[in-house]
Amino acid sequence: MERVVYHKAGGLDSITFENFSESEPALGRVRVRVHRSGINFADLMMRQGLYGSAPDFPFTPGYEASGVVSAIGEGVEGLEVGQRVLAMTGFGGYSQSVEIEAGRAIPIPDEMSFDAAASLGVTYGTAYHMLVHLGGLRAGESVLIHHAAGGVGTAAAQICQALGATNLIGTASAAKKEFVEAQGMRFVDRDSEDFVAVCKSLTDGKGVHQAIDPVGGSHLMRSYQALRNGGKLHCFGASSAVPGSKRSMFAALKMWRSTPKFDPLKMMNSNKAVFGVHMGRMEDESLFTGHLQALSTMLERGQINPIIDSVWPYKQVADAQKHMHDRKNRGKILLDFE
Repeated sequence: MERVVYHKAGGLDSITFENFSESEPALGRVRVRVHRSGINFADLMMRQGLYGSAPDFPFTPGYEASGVVSAIGEGVEGLEVGQRVLAMTGFGGYSQSVEIEAGRAIPIPDEMSFDAAASLGVTYGTAYHMLVHLGGLRAGESVLIHHAAGGVGTAAAQICQALGATNLIGTASAAKKEFVEAQGMRFVDRDSEDFVAVCKSLTDGKGVHQAIDPVGGSHLMRSYQALRNGGKLHCFGASSAVPGSKRSMFAALKMWRSTPKFDPLKMMNSNKAVFGVHMGRMEDESLFTGHLQALSTMLERGQINPIIDSVWPYKQVADAQKHMHDRKNRGKILLDFE
């Protein structure tokens, strides 16, 4: 078996491959033969040593994978060898085989593709947790979606439309205008338009009900300013710290230093809320399982449909990550370990 390993912090050349032998799963754990593994921006930040919750080097990245249960440890109930599952790995998903806690292997129906399953966990789970669980999304609400063409951005747009929040504003580069508009969003050119002004103009000067921001730094304050009284801002990333495939401590430091410090007493005047969201650090697994169950139902009903940008052979993981570094993806990027 083979897996991807980050041996040290650095650029794409720090990605390596390692052979390993499978072992029998420990008590309460299962082994999954991976078919697809999802790439997330956090994986890129981990490789550059800019992700606080990453394991010590060397380690195998990968929050999510889909595949088939290949072995079961003692004490496991409700799963069987050959069962198709979504594996919420936490780390280790970039691998032909991975061992996880049985509770993190979520059965998927036969009609759900491995591509769709590997796209649900982080991207749709994050969008659902922010907008629905924390934000209490309602029909008719307005939502500002940054990185609107990415995995979380497209997932957020579909969830919003499924629940009746149709006043969607999406920011992206000019090259992605047609794609963003095709997803039902009012496109805003991130480089040439003031998204705060656009949000105000489209909401009678009030601002949006919710905003999701994976950019971080000073960008967060502008998203906060785009909110109406009672609005909610969700911070779930810091892409401004990683402008390219090479590690830039200057960009990282600039992002951290420019991150606003929100004063709760001042926030009382506008009744706004700011949430920090990191699905990898969520301790209540039953909560996340509930999210996935809701999303599976939405998928079965045709309310959501994961947009797959591309599927790369795992040996081309460096090219796949560069594709994301270059902000070229439209939807989810997957690795093929089948």
